[in-house]
Amino acid sequence: MGGFIALAQPSSSRSVATVSGYVREKGSSEALIGVNVYLPGTSTGTVTNTYGFYSLTIPVRDSLTLSFSFVGYESFQETLAFRKNTVLDVQLTPGRLLSEVVVTGNRSEEKVSESPQMSKIDVPVAQIKKIPAFLGEKDVLKVLQLMPGVQKGSEGSTGIYVRGGGPDQNLIIVDDAIVYNANHLFGFFSVFNGDALKSVELIKGGFPARYGGRLSSVIEMNMKEGNKEKLHGEGGIGLIASRLTLEGPLTKKKSGAGSWSFLVSARRTYLDFVARPLIKQQTDGQIVAGYYFYDLNAKANYDFGPKNKLYLSGYFGQDRFYADDKETATKINLDWGNTTATLRWNHLFS
Repeated sequence: MGGFIALAQPSSSRSVATVSGYVREKGSSEALIGVNVYLPGTSTGTVTNTYGFYSLTIPVRDSLTLSFSFVGYESFQETLAFRKNTVLDVQLTPGRLLSEVVVTGNRSEEKVSESPQMSKIDVPVAQIKKIPAFLGEKDVLKVLQLMPGVQKGSEGSTGIYVRGGGPDQNLIIVDDAIVYNANHLFGFFSVFNGDALKSVELIKGGFPARYGGRLSSVIEMNMKEGNKEKLHGEGGIGLIASRLTLEGPLTKKKSGAGSWSFLVSARRTYLDFVARPLIKQQTDGQIVAGYYFYDLNAKANYDFGPKNKLYLSGYFGQDRFYADDKETATKINLDWGNTTATLRWNHLFS
C-alpha cells in the first residue's frame, strides 16, 4: 500500500499593500499639488494630485520609510510599520530661504517620448504675483505669454497663441469648469484673480484624454480651498481696480471629519467712477457714460472623513458698458460675462 504527502506552500494573497493619504500645508491645511513622495534610495515614488492625495502600492515589509519633498517647503521623512494598507497624512512646513547653491550634473539620457507628460508647464502662483503687471493688475494669461512655445497677440492683450493656433483654440478650465470668455476690457485683462488661485498648469501638446481633442493648448487652474486653521484676508488697491480675498474655517473644528472651509475673492474696477465726471464735464452734463467689470470667486469645502470630501466652487464675472444721452433720450446698456459652478464629491474606494 503506497501513500504520499503533499506539501503546499501558502500563497501570499497580501504580498503588496497600499500606503496613501493627503499632503497639506502646515498652518493653513491647504492641499499641496505635485509633492514628491518616494522611497529613499529607490526609483519608486509618486506625486500628489490636484487634491493633495497620493497613493503607492508596493510589497509589504516590516518597516517603510517615506520621504516628502516640495519646492519651498522643508522635506519630511516618516518611518512606519507596513504589513497592511496604511493611511499616512502629512503636513509640510514652509521652508526658509537658503543661501546660493550651485548644482552640477550629467545630461540625462531619458528620451522625451518616454516622458509621462510632454509639453507641460507648471507656473507657481507666487511667481505670477511677482512679475510686473499692466496698470497694477497681476494677470495669469500675461505670465503664460512669457513661457516657451507661447506667443502673444497685440501689445497689452491677453490672447495666447500656441503652436500656430488662435486664442479661441485654447481650453481654459477653472476647477473643472470651462471658461469660454476669458477676457475683460476687450482683451486687455483676463478674468482670473491670482489671489484665489492655487495652481496653474499649461499643457501645449499630448493632452490627457480627459480634456478631449484640442488644437492649441489646455490651461487648467485650481482655486484655493481656503485656510482651515484661521481666518485670513488680503487685498490690494491698483490704478484701475481693487481686490479683496477672505478665507478661513466655517466651524470650530478646523480639520478632520465635520470641518468646513471657505474662500471668497472679489475684484472690481472703478473706471466708471473716474471717467464719468470727465465725460459729464466734456458734454455739459448731457451724457452720462461708464464702463466697469468685476470678478467673484467663491469656494466651500466639507470634510466627511478620510474617504469622502465635498467641493463646491463658482466663478461670477461681468463687464458692463452704459450710456445715457439726455439730449437724444438714448440709453445704452451692454452686459456680458461668465458664470461657472462646480460640485465635486471625492470618494476613496480603497
